[in-house]
Formats: sequence, structure tokens, C-alpha cells
Amino acid sequence: MEQNKGMQPVRIVVIIAIGAALYGVGGLVSVPVFANTTIKPAMAILALFAAVFGPIVGFLVGFLGHWLTDLFAGWGVWPTWMLGSGIVGIAIGLFPAMSKNCVEKGELPRSSIGLFILLAFLGNFIGYMISALLDFLFFAEPMDKVITQQLIIAFSNTVVIAILGTLLLLLVVKRNKSREGLTRDEEA
Repeated sequence: MEQNKGMQPVRIVVIIAIGAALYGVGGLVSVPVFANTTIKPAMAILALFAAVFGPIVGFLVGFLGHWLTDLFAGWGVWPTWMLGSGIVGIAIGLFPAMSKNCVEKGELPRSSIGLFILLAFLGNFIGYMISALLDFLFFAEPMDKVITQQLIIAFSNTVVIAILGTLLLLLVVKRNKSREGLTRDEEA
């Protein structure tokens, strides 16, 4: 069945809104580990949306979701760290193209899991390094503090994504695989 191309932008906006809301509200559940630094299981939500829907959705879910977390948590809005979350979304959003849309096909080979985790690490390391440097430059935050935050975040987020994000991705793959089986049965 052919999709209505006019509905595609609406669908993307809805996906971004749902992803940002889930990531934003989910970000309120966290474990403090350092000054204004927490381990957020919600990073798996950002990773899932980025890995399934690509870099634009990943950026917007990360940026807007982080903004929601900051807004509701009451510690003020930090655009530098919102940008970092957006960059994480962009990096992980490269996964569909680099893995030849394996998730959409209902497949997730080990090499793709490794790629997913590598993109998560690179996104977290680079994205939050940019956040840390911008905090140092614009907000006169101490360099040792922001670098410590960045390193803790990069490694802890990667572990969260490697475990919870991969589990969520496997659930989507399983769903896509069963959907593919239904499509083949209907065609026969």
C-alpha cells in the first residue's frame, strides 16, 4: 500500500514529539554521580529513536528532550548540554545508513551492535566535549570540572546505551522481523 507523502512530515513531527517527551521526562529518573552530573537510563530512549529514525530525529529528540529535562528538573536550562545531547542523537542517527537499515529489515548482526555502541561512544564523547568547552568559554565554568563531567557522562552514557539501548533495539528488530513474516505470508 502506498503511503500518503503529505502525511510523512506530520509523522516525523509526531515521532520527534514522542521521543523528546519520553527522553525528557525519562531524564528526570537519574543517579547523581558528580556536580550536576547524573547517569540517565533515558539515554537508551534517545539512542533508540536516533538509531531507528536517523540523525535529524536523533538531534531533535536529544536537544528538545534535554531541554525538557532541564526545565522540569529545576536546575535551569543549559543550552550547551542540550546541544551535546543533540550531537549524540546525530551520531547515533548515522546507524541506519551505516548498518544498511538492518533494524528495519528485522536483523541485528553483532557487527551492527558493535557499530551502535561505537556511535554511542563517539557521540557522547564528542557531543559532551563540545558542551564542556562551551561551558568553559561562555559560562566560565572551571575546566577541570567540565572535563570531569564530560568524561563521566561519555563513559556512563555509553554503558547505559550498550545495555539498555541494545535491548530496546533488539525488541524493535524482533517486532520488525515478525512484521516482515506477516507481509510475506500475505503476499503468498
